[in-house]
Amino acid sequence: MVPDAPFMVPFAPGHAARAVRVDGDLRVALATLGLPHPRPVFVLVGGASGMDDAASDAIRHVLADAVLPVLADNDVAVVDGGTDAGVMRMIGRARAAHGADFPLVGVAAEGTVVLPGQVSDGGEGAPLERHHSHFILVPGDKWGDESPWLARTATAIAEGAPSVTVLINGGQISFQDVAHSLADRRPVLVIDGTGRTADRIAAARRGDRGDEQALAVAHSPHLSVVRVTDPLGIRTRLQALLTC
Repeated sequence: MVPDAPFMVPFAPGHAARAVRVDGDLRVALATLGLPHPRPVFVLVGGASGMDDAASDAIRHVLADAVLPVLADNDVAVVDGGTDAGVMRMIGRARAAHGADFPLVGVAAEGTVVLPGQVSDGGEGAPLERHHSHFILVPGDKWGDESPWLARTATAIAEGAPSVTVLINGGQISFQDVAHSLADRRPVLVIDGTGRTADRIAAARRGDRGDEQALAVAHSPHLSVVRVTDPLGIRTRLQALLTC
């Protein structure tokens, strides 16, 4: 891997995202990407699959009605896993549908994704989401290898500005994502009612003692929970966290 070598990722029709491979200093990578910083950062983690239709509909409404206005109004950069699935697809499509121009930065382990026009060696690589504006490709060939890099990228872009991680749904890797954000003292907002990891952590926060993995993070002072059925509460909480 050649570090910090910028290149364009072409998407049809007529859109290309700026990308860089990095295994060293993220500050150099951000400079080559031309990402202005410091600035507030919204980290989106959670489900790439495994969401039922009801949860998916609720999540789309929350992103459109509660999240997008806060991002657009506060010059926020968004960081996520960058693949064309689940919440990453939803935020990409919501950004495009609303004509928003905030940076949408996908952080992915290079061995887990397939660039446009490429063929995966084993047929298992995930495509990148085409509405992202930037990609940072990091070392690794397993899902989860990107997790510490995602947190580091958010910290590097914020550079002291406010930042927040939002968990929607999620699988096992989402526990890593939450733990990395909490280790960086980044506030984590769990959207209860979206399923799986988010609901497990929310239940532990309410007092369920039967899930040790969820309990390990649920009572952090940097973690809070809002119901997916409370878009105004989500919007208000995000606005407070990103402008503190």
